[in-house]
Amino acid sequence: MTPRVLVDAAAVPADRGALIRYVDGLVAALDRAGANLVVVCQRADAARYAGLAPSARIVPGPHDITNRAARLAWEQTGLPLLARQVAAEVIHAPYYSIPLRSGLPTVATVHDLTCFTEPLQHDAVKAAFFRSATRTAVRHASRVVVPSKATRDELIRVLSADPTRIDVAYHGVDPALFHPPSEQELKHAADRLGLRGAPYVAFLGPLEPRKNVPNLIRGFVRAVREVPDPPVLVLAGGVHNPEVDAAVGEVPSTVRVLRPGFLSFTDLPGFLGGALVAAFPSRGEGFGLPVLEAMACGAPVLTTHRTSLPEVGGDAVAYTEPDAASIAEALGTLLSSPERRQELSAAGIARAAEFTWDASAEAHILAYQRAIE
Repeated sequence: MTPRVLVDAAAVPADRGALIRYVDGLVAALDRAGANLVVVCQRADAARYAGLAPSARIVPGPHDITNRAARLAWEQTGLPLLARQVAAEVIHAPYYSIPLRSGLPTVATVHDLTCFTEPLQHDAVKAAFFRSATRTAVRHASRVVVPSKATRDELIRVLSADPTRIDVAYHGVDPALFHPPSEQELKHAADRLGLRGAPYVAFLGPLEPRKNVPNLIRGFVRAVREVPDPPVLVLAGGVHNPEVDAAVGEVPSTVRVLRPGFLSFTDLPGFLGGALVAAFPSRGEGFGLPVLEAMACGAPVLTTHRTSLPEVGGDAVAYTEPDAASIAEALGTLLSSPERRQELSAAGIARAAEFTWDASAEAHILAYQRAIE
């Protein structure tokens, strides 16, 4: 019998990027697997989690936990009290930080170590928080879940973590959200972006330093500068980054770069699946969920050999070094070869099908059981 697990979904960040897709996909799969589940969340998310996990008990948290400082304080006081009230046997903290005095076994998910290995690629305040939370989790959690072997190895190398307390649980991809798009989905995404049928290269994610977007922009410009009617580069995602602004400012007038901001989930299959190439030249990832999701949508993917990305992409993606010259060369090769793009599209769809949230849920359940043993 699976233990009664309290999942702290109240910790999900407001930007609802890849981490919300992790928590949503996992909670739904845990429910399908018959886990004895309690989900605490922000009040605005209660109806969504009730739909994702109809057999789970959904507990809306206090109003003020939408504020980060208030949530972190509640995590240390209110969450342990709630755990006792719902008779939880284990707490799962899916976003780095954990309650320290709950009296219960705790499982913490550590998503990546780039705040240690690439500190200049993060906002200084956020990086300091993640470093502190990660050290605390490694020291005090009963089990640590990581999304890749690369992250496990970094955790051992950087923080001397006990390898016997680390569980690898790959992320999955939701085929209802991410799939080869229909003609209607392709048209909807193109209309949403105002592309009017123009071909494009896609990027999806926050425009934070480690995503390496300035080099993507510069590499793209080099790759298409001799093309008579060049494709558009579409940078979908948020987070203001002055280095991205500077790189966009260098783009010649003959090349278009669009920055539509965040896209809705319903736009993503058409956006990713309709791209000539989905480019993610990241300097480091704990897993690389956008790469997997682009593969599931049938996009030919270009990424780097860094950290976990080869675990996700395997032989189904094209690789580049993260500098602008290498990106230009690799991107130019793909843009000039429809056959290679078609080959990567088919291989990506097949490989993405190997990563399921149901398999991830099984690995998490084993971590919960080990935590109480």
